[in-house]
Amino acid sequence: MSATKKIALGLGVASGALLAAWLLTGDRKKRTKDFIVKKAFTLKNDLKSKKKSFDDSEAHYV
Repeated sequence: MSATKKIALGLGVASGALLAAWLLTGDRKKRTKDFIVKKAFTLKNDLKSKKKSFDDSEAHYV
C-alpha cells in the first residue's frame, strides 16, 4: 500500500472518529441516539416486509 493510500485511510478514520465524538457529546448525544434507534427500527421493519417467501406450488416436469 502506498504512502498516499495510507494517509488517505488514516484521515478517513480520524475524521470518522472526530465526527462520532462530536455527535456523542453534550445535548447531541440524546438526539443522535434517538435518530439511530428510529432509523434502525424503520430499516428492520422494511427488511421484514420485503422478505419474499419461496412458493413452489408450480409443478416441475422432467
